[in-house]
Formats: sequence, C-alpha cells, structure tokens
Amino acid sequence: MAVKWNGGHSSSVLCLNVSAEGLVASGAERGELALWDGGGSPVAQLRLPQAEDVASVVFSARRPSTLYASHGESISVLDVRSLQEPLERFHVNEEEINCLSVNDADSFLAAADDSGAIKVVDLESKKVSRSLRHSNICSSVAFRPQRPQSLVSCGLDMQVMLWNLQKARPLWTTNLQECDVEEESPQAAGQFFNPPLAHSLSVASCGNIFGCGAQDGKVRIFRVTGARFERELDFQAHSLGVSQVLFMPEAYWLLSGGNDGKVLLWDVSSNVGKQQKSPAKSLHRRKAQAAASSRKDGKLNKVASNEHPGVVPKLTIEHGEKVNWLSCAEIKGSRRVLVADQTSSVSAYPLPEP
Repeated sequence: MAVKWNGGHSSSVLCLNVSAEGLVASGAERGELALWDGGGSPVAQLRLPQAEDVASVVFSARRPSTLYASHGESISVLDVRSLQEPLERFHVNEEEINCLSVNDADSFLAAADDSGAIKVVDLESKKVSRSLRHSNICSSVAFRPQRPQSLVSCGLDMQVMLWNLQKARPLWTTNLQECDVEEESPQAAGQFFNPPLAHSLSVASCGNIFGCGAQDGKVRIFRVTGARFERELDFQAHSLGVSQVLFMPEAYWLLSGGNDGKVLLWDVSSNVGKQQKSPAKSLHRRKAQAAASSRKDGKLNKVASNEHPGVVPKLTIEHGEKVNWLSCAEIKGSRRVLVADQTSSVSAYPLPEP
C-alpha cells in the first residue's frame, strides 16, 4: 500500500514539510536534509554543519522557496532553488530545538526547545522579539492561521498554552493531567504511570480549533474563544503515545501517528462544538470514555468507538514503525499522507477524498 521514497537519507528521517508549490522537504539524523519532487525522487541533498540532527523543517507560506531548518540549537535559512550553504543562520536557542513554526504573514518564526523555551524571531529585524517558556521540554509550537500574533504550544510539563506576542505570559494554560483528575477519570490514578506528556499539536485552517496528541494515547481537541480555550473533545486514538497530529486543509480532518506504528485519519467535524451545546451529555460522554480507556488495550478501540459514534477512524494505516512525523501532499492529482519513521525512507499512502 505504501510507496517508499528512498535515496534521500542514510539515517532515520525525523521531520517533513510540504511547500505551497508541492516540494517536500525532509530532515534526518546527522544533519541530513533532502528535497523531493512529487514523484518521490530526491532532487537535492545537503548535510548541515556539525552534522546535528535536523529535528524540524518548515517552508515560508509567502515565499515557498524559503525553507527554515532546525539542527541542534541553530536554525538555518535556505533557498530551495539552490540548496547550498544557508543564506543565514539564527542561534537564539540554548538547547536543542524540537519544533519550528512560521506565521502565515512570514513575519515571525517560533522555535521550541528542550529547555522549555520558545524563542520568537522577528524575521524583519532578525532579532528575538519574545521569549516564552514552559517548565519542561517544549515539544511543539504552532502559529494560528490568520492570526499572526497568536500561537499555541505544548510540552512534557503536560501544559498546553495559548500565547499572544504582545504579552510575555500565556493568555491561557491547561494542565492535561489536572483536567483528567477533575473529570474523575478512573484512569486518573494510572495517569501517574502514563502521564499525558504533550508531544504534538496542530491548528485547523479556521484558526480556532486545534488538536494535541499525548503520551497516554489520547487526542484532545480544543476550541479557542477569545483569550482562552476549552476542551471540545477527547478520545483514545492509539494504544501507545501519540507522537504526531496534523489537521488537514479540510475542516476538521485530523491525522494522528503513534508509537504503536499506526497512522489514523479522523473526521471530528460532527463533534466540534457539541459539548458547549449540551454540557450534561458531554460530562456523561467524558465519564463513559474514561471508563472505556481504563479497560484493556485489546478492547480499547472498540469501546472508545462505541462511546464516540462520530469519532471512529475514517482510515487506519498499519504502518508498523513508530511515527516521527506526518505531512500531507497533493501528488499527481491525489492526496498522500507522508510518514517519517525510524528508517531512512519516507512512506507515502493514498488518502480518501473528503
């Protein structure tokens, strides 16, 4: 089912991104960076200085020939039309960078690192305009579409935060473990053994809905309302930690990738907004789902699906390897989910039409 893209790397692929023009960039261990055409053939390769792992790559939304790549504590700015020495380099983080995000105005670049810091670089002045912080490793950061001053972040402190660049403190913070305890989840005691360390987040194209994947195997969906956000929905997605979530361009289609080697496609459109309309039902649903998630893994998906009739995978891909990164590309008129894992290949799977 998967088409393997080979020849771009010699070590484990860590990250992926797709430009507005359909060019795919991948970063791997030991400083390896590769560009791929739509057919899955490598068109350019580069080894970045010091051979540090390339943990995140992201294209500029307004200038698709510009690529930002993090390697170690540095960020290199590259021109993909001629993949050679970086045009410039930022060294503003003190520890290894885990995730990059550029706002859609191409005015700010955010870099989240192992110290818990998020350094926000003003791309015009090329200086740090804001330094934000988690209390533990910050694993993911994302600007909200159409809101160039607003971003969300999550980390291994189990915190999910909403920021505005005009303020140094978060506008709103949620602790995933405290939320589970407040909801009287039977799994709450177990959370101390499998805490909801937050690994990945993605914002839907509307800018108000975002999803977060955590170590407890759950995906949580939030809605931003003004200067705060509320949990709309959560569901058990994977039997092991959720390493990646990605909202597709379609409203509320979400991809998740897990340490269980599965890639799942979810349609949460019928569930988004429901909790606000019926708080009694939502509480019942959360308790029922909590009960389901305390059962054995073997029954997990079936039970969770019964409790959430609208949240069952539209597509299940038995990828087999722990997922490092997910991306989505239009290739020859049809869509593909691109998967990076522990191997040196990129896997491309067909996706259904919306």
